[in-house]
Amino acid sequence: MGETDARIESATADDIDAVTDMWVTLAAGQREHGATLRAEANRATVREWVAQSVVTGELLVARDPEIDDGSSLVGFVGFSLERGDYERDAVRGTVSNLFVAPERRGEGIGAALLDAAERALAEAGADGVTLEALADNERARAFYADRGYDLHRVELAKSLGDDAAAASEEDDGRDRADAASADESD
Repeated sequence: MGETDARIESATADDIDAVTDMWVTLAAGQREHGATLRAEANRATVREWVAQSVVTGELLVARDPEIDDGSSLVGFVGFSLERGDYERDAVRGTVSNLFVAPERRGEGIGAALLDAAERALAEAGADGVTLEALADNERARAFYADRGYDLHRVELAKSLGDDAAAASEEDDGRDRADAASADESD
C-alpha cells in the first residue's frame, strides 16, 4: 500500500450530507461484526454530530482529486480531545468513525486519514490516541495494529436475551443445589 493521491482536508458544511451518508454505510457494515447501532435510525443524530464536528474542526475528509462534481468524498475520520470530569496523567485524543468507501480501500486513504487525525490531535495537545474497533472486525484491528495501536481496554459483553436468561436460571438452580448440598454436609 503506497501513498494515496486523495486530498485530506477539513470537512466543510457542504460535506455534512455526504459524510452522514457514509456514516450510515459504516454503521450498516459494522453490524456484520456484532455492532448494535442501527444505521438509518441514527441518521439525524449523526448528521448533528457531523455538523458540530465541522464547526469544531474535528472532522477530516478524503477527496478524490480526479472528481470535481461534488461527489469527490472517499472517506472521513472524526477525532477529539477526550473530555470528562476525571483528572488524568495524560491528555488523550480519540479517533472515531474512520471510514473509507469500500471500492477505495487498500489505496492508503485510511492511513492518510488516521495520520492526519493523529497530527491534529498532537497539535491540540494530546499525548496519546485511543480508538475502538469491534473485536470481530479482524481487518480493522490488523489495520490499527500495523499503525502501532496496542490493546488498552477490553470491553466485555453479555446478552441478556431469552437464551442467556434461561442458561443463567439453569446455572443459578445448579449453584443453589450445590450450595444446599454443601450446607447439608457441614
